[in-house]
Amino acid sequence: MPIQEGFRDQRLVVVPRPAVAEALRRPVTRRLLVTDVGYYPEARDHQMNRPRGTDETIVMICASGTGWARIGEDMHRIGAQQALVIPRGTSHSYGADAAHPWTIWWAHVTGTDVSDLVEGMEVSVGRPTLPIRSIERAVALLDEIVSNLERDQTPPRMMAASGSAWKLLTQLAVDRLLPGPEDPLQRAMTYLSERLDGSIRVPELARLVGISPTHLTALFRRATGGGVLAHHTSLRMARARQLLDTTDATISEVAQEIGYDDPFYFSRHFRRYHGMSPSSFRNRDA
Repeated sequence: MPIQEGFRDQRLVVVPRPAVAEALRRPVTRRLLVTDVGYYPEARDHQMNRPRGTDETIVMICASGTGWARIGEDMHRIGAQQALVIPRGTSHSYGADAAHPWTIWWAHVTGTDVSDLVEGMEVSVGRPTLPIRSIERAVALLDEIVSNLERDQTPPRMMAASGSAWKLLTQLAVDRLLPGPEDPLQRAMTYLSERLDGSIRVPELARLVGISPTHLTALFRRATGGGVLAHHTSLRMARARQLLDTTDATISEVAQEIGYDDPFYFSRHFRRYHGMSPSSFRNRDA
């Protein structure tokens, strides 16, 4: 049910609770469901206080302006290109800055997968904010959610909104994990991607980007799940697969392209990584 009153040009949809209960019994939407969603432009005097929290997790995107939020006992300033995530059942209040009121998009979400998605964003009651790398993409996804639910709250529309919400929450998680262009981790990753044909020494790479080897290794494990050399190997193997799939290069030529002087060593390494030889990979059924 779209509601027109409130802030000028606002958009707001509240899904009827019987429809929410029904959706939470269906296979897809029971995992992630948008129950409320809205857009408040330049929301002057906007304020909300919920001492007992809500039954859903709240995801708020600040597109411009500023605001504040008290989550539990802590106060946070919210600025443009920031997200605020409030876990279900958490006491909170928030509002727009008086001088520069925020423009926000927001959604309430519930479902069996929400806690895992929140954990993936690495947010908590004590750390509820995170940066948004692409505000345009985040806004576009929330616009998709609002547009679908403004039309109706039929099962297909609610499933479409769930899909957009899944993309939004995973984007926020990725934005938290992936580094910015000047970040030491990103500089190290770029260096590795540009040097697939040679070996890498972690201490030298760490010195190049200005941090300790231990810190660099920790950053790689957090972002990729493995160490520096494991990431470099995955890049080299990806290049090998590409060459095997798209060129007529011999196994020896592929090996040399990614820095293996010995094609037999490359073949053994490729087999350990992929469970098959380079020749078998090339000749596999498409």
